[in-house]
Amino acid sequence: MNSPIRIAIIGGGLAGASLLHALIKFSHLDIHIFESAAAFKEAGMAIGIARNAQAALELIGPSAAQCLDRAGAVPMRGVRFMLAQGEGAGSMPDEVDDIVRGKRLTSIVHRAALLQELLADIPPERMHASKKLQKIEGNGPITIYFTDGTTHECDILIGADGIHSTVRKLVLGEDDPAASPQNSGAWFLMTLQPFDKAQASLGKELVDIDDAREYGWAGRNAFLMHNILSGGQLVQFAIASNDEEVDPKSLDRWQRNVSADEIKKLFQDWPPHLNAAVNELLCNQSEHTALYLWDHPNARSYVSGPICITGDAAHSTTPWQGSGGGMSIEDSLIISTLLGRAQTPLEALTALKVYDQVRRPRTQRIVESSRITGTMLTGSNKEMGLDPKKFKSFMSRWDFIIDIDMEKHRDEALQIMEAELKRDSAM
Repeated sequence: MNSPIRIAIIGGGLAGASLLHALIKFSHLDIHIFESAAAFKEAGMAIGIARNAQAALELIGPSAAQCLDRAGAVPMRGVRFMLAQGEGAGSMPDEVDDIVRGKRLTSIVHRAALLQELLADIPPERMHASKKLQKIEGNGPITIYFTDGTTHECDILIGADGIHSTVRKLVLGEDDPAASPQNSGAWFLMTLQPFDKAQASLGKELVDIDDAREYGWAGRNAFLMHNILSGGQLVQFAIASNDEEVDPKSLDRWQRNVSADEIKKLFQDWPPHLNAAVNELLCNQSEHTALYLWDHPNARSYVSGPICITGDAAHSTTPWQGSGGGMSIEDSLIISTLLGRAQTPLEALTALKVYDQVRRPRTQRIVESSRITGTMLTGSNKEMGLDPKKFKSFMSRWDFIIDIDMEKHRDEALQIMEAELKRDSAM
């Protein structure tokens, strides 16, 4: 009988947790996850888990799919794209509706709640906090050195360590231009509002738990979004804009302060009810901290020998198409399927190569699409402007993301791996 394949996951966020949840069922895999922080926890905004990612959770297994419901996810009945300025101000050029489409669309869930559920049934001895990666030695087996002086040996090292990924630099090399993320020049300010307060400010027609919909409003160099989460207890209310006068390449900051006066100026010419909501929900304090939106240049590979990257470490994206979390879950399905098929460390290397072949084209296409979508949503796309006629089929930009057949995607990956293993055995 073969010895277990030893797998180490670096990073305990959504990508690492969903992968651990997917791998733990395989008895021939010895899996451990390492998180640099003192506890396994997520920060940041709520995320959309669209039908592609929901299908991936279901294919990972019933327990993964149930995590979404237990985390308080709220299914959206539809998504509406609205214009806040220009000749179409107040109009809805495009929308998608779950009843019209006959398919589920997306569910909104808080990152922290989903992470907690994904890790709820993981044996504690598999989870290691306060473990910051310092260096590695070897190329199979690998010895991992942590800054606290401890070590761990594995056959496969998976970096799920986010946009600041150390493992990405190990895969690509420190000096590779794609090893580090790039600032898009856009910033995003997210708040979570009590449901009753948000409904009173925006109106029941826009905030209704019985007809829950996500709204995105586009204006001149400004964007506003709101949706419902936490079982209807909270509303995510977010705004975004671009630093137009600054070259994004010169921005090495991750945050910026946004004053109430700047926010008021951005939204002063918006429809009165939205202008009032922005003032009530965001301008009751003098200043907010906004996050700049960064993403990764295309990597030439997500794999180097027994090391691979997944989730934001592989393909960090701007949030304009709400697909960062979904891509991580898709990755977890494919990696777990392929490593679950591998019986030896050598076969696990083949699994990683196939993962890169199958996942890199799709995820990099999504990252690139999101960049362009951001220019459209902030009225800064020169071709589109805020022309309502040009936005008539805007929501179709999501079709290639959410309409993928995840079962077929998984099976094709497995078929490629089987062919690779057959070829290897014949050599």
